[in-house]
Amino acid sequence: MRHEDASAKNLNEGNALALRLFIESLDLKAYSRNTIRTYVNEFRQFLQVLGSMNAANLADQRIRDYFVYCLKTLRLSESTVHSRINAIKFYYERVLGRDSVFFEMPRPKKPQILPRVLSIDELKKMFDLTPNLKHNTMLRLCYGMGLRVSEIVGLKISDINSRTMQVLIRRGKGKKDRYVNLPQSMLLQLRSYVVAFQPREFLFEGQAGKAYSIRSAQQVFQTALKRAKINIKTGIHSLRHSYATHLLEQGTDIRFIKELLGHDDIRTTIKYTHVSPASIRNVKSPLDGMSKLPGGDDPERPGFF
Repeated sequence: MRHEDASAKNLNEGNALALRLFIESLDLKAYSRNTIRTYVNEFRQFLQVLGSMNAANLADQRIRDYFVYCLKTLRLSESTVHSRINAIKFYYERVLGRDSVFFEMPRPKKPQILPRVLSIDELKKMFDLTPNLKHNTMLRLCYGMGLRVSEIVGLKISDINSRTMQVLIRRGKGKKDRYVNLPQSMLLQLRSYVVAFQPREFLFEGQAGKAYSIRSAQQVFQTALKRAKINIKTGIHSLRHSYATHLLEQGTDIRFIKELLGHDDIRTTIKYTHVSPASIRNVKSPLDGMSKLPGGDDPERPGFF
């Protein structure tokens, strides 16, 4: 596999070999293209810092010192350091076969940032103000089935079963297939779209009949936000967050949401769902369900509440 960012420029002979073996191992493990791209970039950054030292011969403490350098000197974000640890861990454990105990080291705690969830009114406004049938269908399906952007652009016509009203999501994150439900309200629009655009393989085609690009899908979302005058910084992934949150607010069991989203761990689903303040205000205390409490009818209202 060709990796444009896999240049061994400025690396000594030993580290150039380490990079080549690293890439070969990632390919053999069939990691996703995005993961390979990220890991190769992070590992190359590590190798470039080593200078004349060979990665294969580094002692444990040297590697720990490097991560302290990333945090204290380079001031990299916690997420970037986590990503770099994972890449370097892969090299030492999977490529060189070192024992995993070697790499038991504390990781910087990631900040828990709640995802931006769009309200039903905001979503409706976005959809209503997106006149292009292709773009409208893409956004509605992305939200209506809780898809990742890679999943919506990778969707094929053959994956949609209008008889069972289910859609097969092939090799999602973690390379797992799963089924999601096709929204009943989308069936007629979907048929109109297919008749109008005549896609051959991928439901949303880009140039030369290939899958629509992720970047183009992001641009479609940003244009819809702008048209709806929703002035927030967020990406198309917020449609998936919104789907999960709205299901939870409707009373859907979180275990079902976990399966629909394709999560391995329910803790990931819990992080995904974000109950809105308005929904929290509507939660009634169990005390309110009890029989009438003492206090009389309509007491005089104090001035302070």
